[in-house]
Amino acid sequence: MPLKRTRLPLEQGFEKLLFASRWLMAPFYLGLVLALVMLAAVFVHDIIEAAPSIFAVGETNVVVLVLTLIDLSLAGNLLLMVIFSGYENFVSKMDIAEHPDRPSWMGKVDFSGMKLKLIASIVAISAIQLLKAFMSVKDYSKEDLLWMVIIHVVFVISGVLLAVMDWITERGEVPETRREHEHEHHAG
Repeated sequence: MPLKRTRLPLEQGFEKLLFASRWLMAPFYLGLVLALVMLAAVFVHDIIEAAPSIFAVGETNVVVLVLTLIDLSLAGNLLLMVIFSGYENFVSKMDIAEHPDRPSWMGKVDFSGMKLKLIASIVAISAIQLLKAFMSVKDYSKEDLLWMVIIHVVFVISGVLLAVMDWITERGEVPETRREHEHEHHAG
């Protein structure tokens, strides 16, 4: 059994200050809420702007509009996920456990999961942008399309590499955790 060391009041105060510094992140999450409001405004603006001419623009332009709206909604979902998960992981737990509309994933997405969800959303957004470009291929040069494909592939590869790194990290922790558990079991 390890000996408990005496801690100086200065050390305790410093640690409390460090722990309280997590609240410096709160304005970042508030800023992301404002970004979500701006995204919603752009979404509504795009619908209002397109509505009067919806029957005159043609099928391709309607599909591009729909892809744009999906793109904006994915970006909104991403922002919401970062706000909720980031706040709960780095600042404070939200006291809404009994709320009927509480998303089932809240409180379960750790930093690693948030990274993977973030890159998955970026890949989806990139894929939609690429699809929109292909829907109006005549508006892009071959070089622009090539760069869009390259950037999308880089996002996909980055996502796969992040997932593999997390998998390797989790796999490396399991034996260590198992050893600690076995040690506790044998000691007790």
